[in-house]
Parts: sequence; C-alpha cells; structure tokens
Amino acid sequence: MKTLTLSAHAKLNLTLDILGRRPDGYHELRMVMQTVSLCDHVSVTLTERGGITCRVTGADLPCDEHNLAVRAARVFYAALGLEIAGVSIELTKRIPSEAGMAGGSADAAAVLRALRELTAPALMDKELERIGAAVGSDVPFCVRGGTQLAEGRGEVLTVLRAAPRLFAAVCKPDFPISTPALFARADGVTLTDRPDTAAMLAAIEKNDAAAMCASVKNVFEQVLSEEQRGRIETIKRGLLAHGAESAAMTGSGSAVFGLFREESACRAACEALQSERLQTFCTEFV
Repeated sequence: MKTLTLSAHAKLNLTLDILGRRPDGYHELRMVMQTVSLCDHVSVTLTERGGITCRVTGADLPCDEHNLAVRAARVFYAALGLEIAGVSIELTKRIPSEAGMAGGSADAAAVLRALRELTAPALMDKELERIGAAVGSDVPFCVRGGTQLAEGRGEVLTVLRAAPRLFAAVCKPDFPISTPALFARADGVTLTDRPDTAAMLAAIEKNDAAAMCASVKNVFEQVLSEEQRGRIETIKRGLLAHGAESAAMTGSGSAVFGLFREESACRAACEALQSERLQTFCTEFV
C-alpha cells in the first residue's frame, strides 16, 4: 500500500466582490484570496480493495459523495480515464466548518495532490486545477494556494506576489450562514460599498502591509440578515479594539478575521475574544 499525508490549508478572502449573476446561474466574482497556516491533515492510501472509503476525525461530517474529498477522488479518476483503485481517505479536521474558509475545498485539493503524486506525477498544476473546478469553485485555488486573484466563479486564477507576512485572528461564531441565501439576497439589492480590488492588488505588489489592510472588504457583509450583521459587526469591533489593523468576514462566513503585524498581539486578541459562543484561531499567511 502507498500512503501520502498532506496539509490542507484554509483560506481567507482579503477582498470579495460580486460583479453580477451569470447566464449559467453562477455569480461572477472578483476576490483576492490568501492561504493561512490553519490546516487539516489529509492521508490518502491506495489499497487493493476497490472503491473509495473515508474516515473523519475532529468533526461530524459525511463520508459519502457529500464530502468534497470523496468527490475529488472520484472526479480525479474519471478525468484521467482510469479505473478507480482502492482509495482510503482519512481527514483530521482543524478548519472550522461553515466558516467561509474553504475547509472542504482544501481537503479536496489535498486529495487531488496526493492522488497525482501517487498515480500521475507528471500531471501539471493547471490540469489539476481544471479537475478541481469540477469538484468545487474554491478547489482550484486550494490546489496551489498562496496569494491569488480569483475571478469567474472562483476558478479563474492569477498568481500574485506573496502578500506581506501577517497574522490573522480568526473568530468563528456559533452560527452558520447559508451561502445560497446570501447570493439570493445579493441579487435583490444594489451593492454600494465594494472593495477596491485594484488598490489591494497594488498594495500586494508594493509589499505595503498598511495599504493592504486598508483595502480588506467583503460585500457579503452588506446582505447579511440584521441579526447576523449585528453579530459579525460585534466581532469586528472586538478585533479592532484588540489591535487588529483591519477586520472582515471571510467568504460567505460566518468566520471573521482580524489582521496583525505581530504574533503576540494576534494571540492576545484570540485569548481575549475566545468564549463559549466564539472559537478563535491564531494563524498566519503562508
């Protein structure tokens, strides 16, 4: 048997803009996304038994086709025209679920990278990203990670210069937010307070951490329900009060992050804000 264990890194949205609804039903997005050190661990083993099996520790998640890691394995073999060998997937979860941090997509990307290494090492990143797009919109980004501009429905990627090294205090409240519901609400309102993506790209290119922090913004915050917006704003104010240079929700939430120059300040904010209703994680850009 061959086994490979990889880290599956979470992502943060430094910017997120919705440009409109597409004829195919998806939304046209423009986002700057960043990989952070918070990660799951994904082990993929090729076995002699046929089929795909999955085991998850650290979270209550399905182990069938509703799990993106399982779906990724099936899509990988179909894309390469290979018969599915025995594949055993073990996920050790640390990335919170329903957080807007691409935990499921990161696991799927790790499965794709592991299967490439184990069965088709000559396969290029671009091809692996194409396969990932059939699994989920965030999977292509998670294949390569780093700092990237994501467009289309999230699968059209431009690799950017690495962002300045910053620390992020991630706060996950005790409620989920429905991504389809947020998109539906966005279709019914005029989004006025959009991120300046060009300013974010210029700040990254200049390695200007202050300008980058000043450009952090997520349009989804405008279409939250009143109760959700109140909770998110309270978390943001808490992060800023504890020294964050900027704070925003990531993805469709419900996790909120604050950016710090120093790890000690980030950890202090996490310790101060941790509660029964709020999980906190100190992480950094990678």
